[in-house]
Amino acid sequence: MIRNHFKIAFRYLFKNKLYSILNIVGLALGIAAFVIITLYVGYERSYDKFEGSDEVFRIYMDYAEGENFVPGDAQTYNLSGPTLKKEFPEIIEQVRLYRLEKITFVNGDKVIQQPNGSLADESYFRIFDNPLISGTLSDFKKPNTIILTKTLAEKLFGEDQAVGKSLSVFDGSSTTMEVVGVIKDIPKNTHYKTNFLISYSTITTWDRMGNNAKPNWNGNNFFTYIKVAPKTNTDALRKKIMASDFEKDPNERHNIEAVSDIHLHSDKPYEAEANGSSSRVRFLSAIAFIILILSWLNYVNLATAKSLERCKEVGIRKVAGAPRSQLIIQSLGESFLLNLFALLLGVGLVYLMLPLFNRFVGKELVLGLSNLSIIVPYLGFIFLGTLLSSLYPAMVISGFSPIRALKGKVIASRDGINIRKGLIGLQFCATVVLIVGTLVVSKQIQFLREQPLGVDLGQIVALNGEILETQSDSLMGQKASVLESELLKLPFVDTVSQSKTYPGDGYDNLSSTVGITFPDGIERERQLFYLYGAKSTYFDVMNFKFIAGKGYEPVLEGTKNFDIVLNETFARKMGFTNASEIVGKTVKFWGENFKVTGVIADYHHFGLKNKIEPLIIGNLYWAYGGSMDNVLVKMNTGLSLASMDENLDQIQQKWKDVFPQSTLNYTFLDKKFEAQYLEDTKFGTAFQIFTGLAIFIAGLGLFGLTSYTILQRKKEIGIRKVSGASVLQILTLLNKDFLKLVGISFILAVPIAWYFMDKWLQEFAYQTKLSWWIFIIAGTAAFTVALLSVSFQATKAAIANPVKSLRTE
Repeated sequence: MIRNHFKIAFRYLFKNKLYSILNIVGLALGIAAFVIITLYVGYERSYDKFEGSDEVFRIYMDYAEGENFVPGDAQTYNLSGPTLKKEFPEIIEQVRLYRLEKITFVNGDKVIQQPNGSLADESYFRIFDNPLISGTLSDFKKPNTIILTKTLAEKLFGEDQAVGKSLSVFDGSSTTMEVVGVIKDIPKNTHYKTNFLISYSTITTWDRMGNNAKPNWNGNNFFTYIKVAPKTNTDALRKKIMASDFEKDPNERHNIEAVSDIHLHSDKPYEAEANGSSSRVRFLSAIAFIILILSWLNYVNLATAKSLERCKEVGIRKVAGAPRSQLIIQSLGESFLLNLFALLLGVGLVYLMLPLFNRFVGKELVLGLSNLSIIVPYLGFIFLGTLLSSLYPAMVISGFSPIRALKGKVIASRDGINIRKGLIGLQFCATVVLIVGTLVVSKQIQFLREQPLGVDLGQIVALNGEILETQSDSLMGQKASVLESELLKLPFVDTVSQSKTYPGDGYDNLSSTVGITFPDGIERERQLFYLYGAKSTYFDVMNFKFIAGKGYEPVLEGTKNFDIVLNETFARKMGFTNASEIVGKTVKFWGENFKVTGVIADYHHFGLKNKIEPLIIGNLYWAYGGSMDNVLVKMNTGLSLASMDENLDQIQQKWKDVFPQSTLNYTFLDKKFEAQYLEDTKFGTAFQIFTGLAIFIAGLGLFGLTSYTILQRKKEIGIRKVSGASVLQILTLLNKDFLKLVGISFILAVPIAWYFMDKWLQEFAYQTKLSWWIFIIAGTAAFTVALLSVSFQATKAAIANPVKSLRTE
């Protein structure tokens, strides 16, 4: 019997190709989109989920702001971890990690510049689940020892055993270190990625560590993680930690956050890397469910509409004695086959689209047994949705009266019609919300790109690298001025300078623990401001606008200079509404008096996602040990793209002439600045793609309801045509109700879309406006989709021969 049901179902689906294709494609697209988004969302939520991760927390700083504390730095002091472990018995382990952004390794003739390393306590391996695959952990307690990831070890030593070998480490000076261990590569779904670990005891012997080598409460430059005892009341522990005052500073306090929460819920200064966005994940999750539900609603409408064509078949079966249960089983069999084909096609689409999606989002998502756990929690929801979407048409078709069915006079109940209209209304309400979301995201990204930055980054290239010499000879030391002179000889070079950082760079020097005295003579124990060094020519390269005063004068290298330039936000912070009033006055910090020579107009150093903060730029060679890290080369305007490669070759040759034993990296400032918005751009494009899918699926749903309605009203249409109604009048009649439905959906969607998109925009310090035209475009798009979906079938009904629909009367 079951075999016959499936046989009949297969024949029916094969015979009604258009109906089958529409349903299978709609469901397959919904399944594929849901699975892909779910894999992405699951990956984002899987960050830092390892064995024992529930007991691991990161310590961070809160800073006083008025009468309240707000989350501050992600980094803490080198005393924070040991002190908290000593004071609170709930803490059983602590590890300090000092971030090394870029280190150059030399092993014979192999020179490798490697980012993302750390000085680490040996307790790292008792907190994080990343054991040694070779080597002895006890050796890691000794100074000048290093542990490499498997990939880095293979780069440096090939297939040879790395443990026990020595290599040279360059970071301004050369240090020899012994490899004592190798670990697996750190998983990509980890917020703190590291390619090598240097023993923490090296801090006392390595010249580059400077003041960080001393235990103190002055420089918060360390990431600190703790592991608590099982079943610890972490809320109570957090309150005790916040109430402590080990550093004796009432303007700051320690706090903790779960390591598994960092990636999606933390966006503090000095994060180890740019974290994800919980709101972005929530939005994509909502889109995934909306698309899948829309595909089910489509199936319900299409299947119900198609059931009217089978009323005579149902009538014959009922007259022949078929019970209702048999008809339900028959209909469910058809649904099963249709959903099975859709599932197979959907999975195929996932495998086909996933590599493209991975390149797009920069992930390595796979669909397989390894991550099946991501999909499993949703299987119940998918099964229930599939069952309900299949059961409703089965109940409708099995409930036809046999006599009316045989006469072709089946009329749907008013409740049934209202339910289907309500489902279509829900589809279009969701579609309008998604269209508005797409437009707002695109408008915000465009806004970020087009907003004036207050600085000219065009035609500027930043050069940096490592000088490979045994003695300390930092990158911007003695020969940097020689390099500047050589670069200025190139005909296409306009200006050259040096700086510690530049707009869009990841360098984040927040002086948050510096006592500072304003010109009024009152010392502020806590004043948040950003500080970096640059040569006097830096202001010409960047084309800053001075609203008062001027830049500082050049000074001889090796001498101290105490001239600084402020941004206007800092001038206002000091109480000067007229910037010229602060020029020539003294600001004291670091135990030194600095003279303000000028005030520049505010510019966006960290991008428009962050508000402009107080900023100081100074000629701080002496503070950086003679190194500024970056040589900035501003080229003449009007250079063709064709000549750019040749120009870069000449710049690189000048570098090699001055620094023959070195590495070199270069980046264009405008490209690097725009890269800050890469994730938002990807999110916007993903939003557009999945919104397009939702619109397509909603159109299919309306197509189904139109089919159903026209079948219900075919005799009415025939009578109207016989009575003299024109094609246009019939088209208006059939379109009117559907357009009313879309209009109601639009009215309901506007406040929902406004609420959610306004909430999303609040993540940005500088926001575009929710313009009225966005909602007009979204409404117009929804009405256009509805009109096209309805008009195709309405036109067929309007031009059909009325005799065929009236012949039974």
